[in-house]
Amino acid sequence: MSKNKIAITLGVVCMILTIAIVIQINTIKGTNETVGQTLAEDELRDEVLRMKERYDNAYSSLENAEKELAQIREQATQNDSSSAEKEAEIKLNNNLLGLTDLEGEGVEITLQDDPNATVDSISVLDQISNHLVHDSDIRMIVNELKNAGAEAISINGQRVVSTTSIICIGNVIKVNDARVSSPFVIKAIGFPERLMTALDRPGGFLEELNSYGIVTSMKKSSKVEIPKYSGVISAKYMRTQE
Repeated sequence: MSKNKIAITLGVVCMILTIAIVIQINTIKGTNETVGQTLAEDELRDEVLRMKERYDNAYSSLENAEKELAQIREQATQNDSSSAEKEAEIKLNNNLLGLTDLEGEGVEITLQDDPNATVDSISVLDQISNHLVHDSDIRMIVNELKNAGAEAISINGQRVVSTTSIICIGNVIKVNDARVSSPFVIKAIGFPERLMTALDRPGGFLEELNSYGIVTSMKKSSKVEIPKYSGVISAKYMRTQE
Protein backbone atom coordinates (compact mmCIF):
# COMPACT_ATOMS: atom_id res chain seq x y z
CA MET A 1 0.00 0.00 0.00
CA SER A 2 1.37 3.42 -0.95
CA LYS A 3 2.17 6.08 1.65
CA ASN A 4 -0.65 8.32 0.33
CA LYS A 5 -3.25 5.61 0.80
CA ILE A 6 -1.97 4.91 4.31
CA ALA A 7 -2.12 8.62 5.18
CA ILE A 8 -5.66 8.93 3.81
CA THR A 9 -6.78 5.83 5.69
CA LEU A 10 -5.29 7.10 8.96
CA GLY A 11 -6.88 10.49 8.39
CA VAL A 12 -10.32 8.98 7.88
CA VAL A 13 -9.89 6.77 10.96
CA CYS A 14 -8.82 9.76 13.05
CA MET A 15 -11.77 11.82 11.83
CA ILE A 16 -14.21 9.02 12.68
CA LEU A 17 -12.66 8.65 16.15
CA THR A 18 -12.85 12.42 16.69
CA ILE A 19 -16.54 12.53 15.72
CA ALA A 20 -17.26 9.54 17.98
CA ILE A 21 -15.48 11.21 20.90
CA VAL A 22 -17.37 14.50 20.39
CA ILE A 23 -20.72 12.66 20.24
CA GLN A 24 -19.82 10.74 23.41
CA ILE A 25 -18.85 13.93 25.24
CA ASN A 26 -22.07 15.70 24.21
CA THR A 27 -24.12 12.66 25.25
CA ILE A 28 -22.46 12.56 28.68
CA LYS A 29 -22.89 16.32 29.09
CA GLY A 30 -26.58 16.14 28.16
CA THR A 31 -27.10 13.22 30.56
CA ASN A 32 -25.41 15.13 33.38
CA GLU A 33 -27.55 18.20 32.73
CA THR A 34 -30.72 16.09 32.74
CA VAL A 35 -29.70 14.34 35.94
CA GLY A 36 -28.76 17.67 37.51
CA GLN A 37 -32.08 19.22 36.54
CA THR A 38 -33.99 16.21 37.88
CA LEU A 39 -32.11 16.39 41.18
CA ALA A 40 -32.78 20.13 41.46
CA GLU A 41 -36.50 19.58 40.81
CA ASP A 42 -36.61 16.78 43.39
CA GLU A 43 -34.89 19.01 45.97
CA LEU A 44 -37.29 21.86 45.24
CA ARG A 45 -40.29 19.52 45.52
CA ASP A 46 -39.02 18.17 48.83
CA GLU A 47 -38.49 21.70 50.13
CA VAL A 48 -42.06 22.68 49.15
CA LEU A 49 -43.41 19.61 50.93
CA ARG A 50 -41.36 20.44 54.04
CA MET A 51 -42.62 24.03 54.00
CA LYS A 52 -46.23 22.85 53.61
CA GLU A 53 -45.81 20.43 56.50
CA ARG A 54 -44.42 23.21 58.71
CA TYR A 55 -47.30 25.50 57.68
CA ASP A 56 -49.90 22.81 58.41
CA ASN A 57 -48.35 22.13 61.82
CA ALA A 58 -48.21 25.83 62.67
CA TYR A 59 -51.80 26.37 61.51
CA SER A 60 -52.98 23.38 63.56
CA SER A 61 -51.17 24.74 66.63
CA LEU A 62 -52.78 28.14 66.10
CA GLU A 63 -56.24 26.59 65.88
CA ASN A 64 -55.67 24.63 69.08
CA ALA A 65 -54.42 27.75 70.85
CA GLU A 66 -57.49 29.70 69.71
CA LYS A 67 -59.79 26.95 71.04
CA GLU A 68 -57.98 26.90 74.39
CA LEU A 69 -58.16 30.70 74.60
CA ALA A 70 -61.89 30.61 73.87
CA GLN A 71 -62.43 28.06 76.63
CA ILE A 72 -60.41 30.12 79.10
CA ARG A 73 -62.38 33.28 78.25
CA GLU A 74 -65.68 31.42 78.56
CA GLN A 75 -64.74 30.05 82.01
CA ALA A 76 -63.54 33.47 83.15
CA THR A 77 -66.80 35.19 82.19
CA GLN A 78 -69.30 32.66 83.54
CA ASN A 79 -70.03 34.58 86.73
CA ASP A 80 -69.20 38.09 85.53
CA SER A 81 -71.82 39.94 83.46
CA SER A 82 -69.37 42.70 82.54
CA SER A 83 -66.83 40.21 81.25
CA ALA A 84 -69.55 38.27 79.45
CA GLU A 85 -70.53 41.41 77.55
CA LYS A 86 -66.91 41.99 76.54
CA GLU A 87 -66.61 38.36 75.45
CA ALA A 88 -69.71 38.74 73.28
CA GLU A 89 -68.22 41.88 71.76
CA ILE A 90 -64.97 40.04 71.00
CA LYS A 91 -66.89 37.24 69.28
CA LEU A 92 -68.85 39.74 67.20
CA ASN A 93 -65.68 41.55 66.16
CA ASN A 94 -64.02 38.27 65.21
CA ASN A 95 -67.07 37.36 63.12
CA LEU A 96 -66.94 40.70 61.31
CA LEU A 97 -63.18 40.44 60.79
CA GLY A 98 -63.57 37.00 59.25
CA LEU A 99 -61.65 35.13 61.94
CA THR A 100 -64.36 32.55 62.71
CA ASP A 101 -66.34 29.93 60.79
CA LEU A 102 -69.92 31.12 60.32
CA GLU A 103 -73.27 29.79 59.22
CA GLY A 104 -76.65 31.38 58.69
CA GLU A 105 -79.36 32.04 56.15
CA GLY A 106 -78.35 33.65 52.90
CA VAL A 107 -77.72 32.93 49.22
CA GLU A 108 -75.38 30.93 47.01
CA ILE A 109 -74.46 32.25 43.57
CA THR A 110 -72.68 30.26 40.86
CA LEU A 111 -70.97 31.77 37.82
CA GLN A 112 -69.58 29.70 34.96
CA ASP A 113 -67.86 30.62 31.70
CA ASP A 114 -69.99 30.29 28.58
CA PRO A 115 -69.62 26.56 27.72
CA ASN A 116 -70.55 27.12 24.07
CA ALA A 117 -68.14 29.95 23.30
CA THR A 118 -65.18 29.14 21.07
CA VAL A 119 -63.13 31.18 18.65
CA ASP A 120 -65.01 29.54 15.78
CA SER A 121 -68.51 29.87 17.24
CA ILE A 122 -68.54 33.58 18.08
CA SER A 123 -68.93 36.48 15.70
CA VAL A 124 -65.86 38.11 14.15
CA LEU A 125 -66.95 41.31 15.87
CA ASP A 126 -67.09 39.54 19.24
CA GLN A 127 -64.29 38.57 21.62
CA ILE A 128 -63.97 35.30 23.51
CA SER A 129 -63.15 37.25 26.68
CA ASN A 130 -66.71 38.63 26.70
CA HIS A 131 -67.94 35.10 27.42
CA LEU A 132 -65.67 34.50 30.42
CA VAL A 133 -66.11 35.43 34.07
CA HIS A 134 -63.61 38.14 35.02
CA ASP A 135 -62.29 39.48 38.30
CA SER A 136 -64.29 42.69 37.73
CA ASP A 137 -67.50 40.61 37.52
CA ILE A 138 -66.82 38.98 40.87
CA ARG A 139 -65.91 42.30 42.47
CA MET A 140 -69.18 43.76 41.20
CA ILE A 141 -71.21 40.93 42.72
CA VAL A 142 -69.34 41.17 46.03
CA ASN A 143 -70.01 44.93 46.17
CA GLU A 144 -73.71 44.41 45.34
CA LEU A 145 -73.97 41.85 48.14
CA LYS A 146 -72.26 44.17 50.60
CA ASN A 147 -74.56 47.03 49.63
CA ALA A 148 -77.52 44.70 50.21
CA GLY A 149 -76.38 43.98 53.76
CA ALA A 150 -74.37 40.75 53.44
CA GLU A 151 -72.67 40.03 56.75
CA ALA A 152 -70.16 37.47 55.45
CA ILE A 153 -69.03 36.47 51.94
CA SER A 154 -66.82 33.75 50.49
CA ILE A 155 -65.61 32.94 46.97
CA ASN A 156 -64.81 29.28 46.28
CA GLY A 157 -64.15 28.79 49.98
CA GLN A 158 -62.04 31.96 50.36
CA ARG A 159 -63.40 34.34 53.00
CA VAL A 160 -63.74 37.94 51.88
CA VAL A 161 -62.20 40.26 54.49
CA SER A 162 -61.13 43.90 54.49
CA THR A 163 -57.74 43.05 52.94
CA THR A 164 -59.06 40.63 50.29
CA SER A 165 -57.89 41.28 46.75
CA ILE A 166 -59.67 39.84 43.70
CA ILE A 167 -57.40 40.04 40.66
CA CYS A 168 -56.96 38.20 37.38
CA ILE A 169 -53.84 36.02 37.01
CA GLY A 170 -53.73 34.58 33.49
CA ASN A 171 -56.74 32.31 33.00
CA VAL A 172 -57.56 32.11 36.73
CA ILE A 173 -58.55 34.59 39.41
CA LYS A 174 -56.64 35.09 42.64
CA VAL A 175 -58.71 35.65 45.78
CA ASN A 176 -56.55 36.45 48.80
CA ASP A 177 -53.52 34.25 47.97
CA ALA A 178 -55.49 31.36 46.43
CA ARG A 179 -56.07 30.77 42.72
CA VAL A 180 -59.66 29.90 41.84
CA SER A 181 -61.29 29.14 38.51
CA SER A 182 -64.71 28.65 36.93
CA PRO A 183 -67.21 27.71 38.18
CA PHE A 184 -67.14 30.41 40.86
CA VAL A 185 -69.34 29.82 43.90
CA ILE A 186 -70.05 32.96 45.89
CA LYS A 187 -71.77 32.50 49.24
CA ALA A 188 -73.24 35.28 51.35
CA ILE A 189 -74.93 35.35 54.74
CA GLY A 190 -77.70 37.91 55.14
CA PHE A 191 -81.40 38.50 54.51
CA PRO A 192 -81.96 36.21 51.49
CA GLU A 193 -84.70 38.18 49.73
CA ARG A 194 -82.75 41.42 49.87
CA LEU A 195 -79.56 39.76 48.62
CA MET A 196 -81.39 38.08 45.73
CA THR A 197 -83.18 41.27 44.74
CA ALA A 198 -79.87 43.14 44.55
CA LEU A 199 -78.60 40.81 41.81
CA ASP A 200 -81.59 39.12 40.20
CA ARG A 201 -83.72 42.18 39.47
CA PRO A 202 -84.68 43.01 35.85
CA GLY A 203 -81.72 44.72 34.22
CA GLY A 204 -79.50 43.60 37.07
CA PHE A 205 -75.92 42.40 36.83
CA LEU A 206 -76.74 38.69 36.54
CA GLU A 207 -79.02 39.44 33.60
CA GLU A 208 -76.17 41.31 31.93
CA LEU A 209 -73.83 38.33 32.41
CA ASN A 210 -76.47 36.00 30.99
CA SER A 211 -76.62 38.11 27.82
CA TYR A 212 -73.02 37.06 27.11
CA GLY A 213 -73.80 33.38 27.60
CA ILE A 214 -72.26 33.20 31.07
CA VAL A 215 -74.17 30.61 33.09
CA THR A 216 -75.47 31.96 36.40
CA SER A 217 -77.64 30.56 39.14
CA MET A 218 -78.69 31.80 42.56
CA LYS A 219 -80.57 30.09 45.34
CA LYS A 220 -81.63 30.84 48.88
CA SER A 221 -80.44 28.67 51.73
CA SER A 222 -81.31 28.45 55.39
CA LYS A 223 -77.79 27.26 56.19
CA VAL A 224 -74.97 28.94 54.30
CA GLU A 225 -71.59 27.88 55.64
CA ILE A 226 -68.67 30.29 55.27
CA PRO A 227 -65.17 29.39 56.50
CA LYS A 228 -62.91 31.73 58.39
CA TYR A 229 -60.06 33.61 56.75
CA SER A 230 -57.03 31.31 56.62
CA GLY A 231 -54.42 34.04 56.22
CA VAL A 232 -52.97 36.52 58.71
CA ILE A 233 -54.45 39.99 59.09
CA SER A 234 -51.73 42.47 59.97
CA ALA A 235 -51.53 46.25 60.13
CA LYS A 236 -48.34 48.22 59.53
CA TYR A 237 -49.49 51.80 59.65
CA MET A 238 -52.69 52.18 61.66
CA ARG A 239 -52.73 52.56 65.42
CA THR A 240 -55.26 53.45 68.09
CA GLN A 241 -55.78 57.19 68.39
CA GLU A 242 -54.56 58.51 71.70
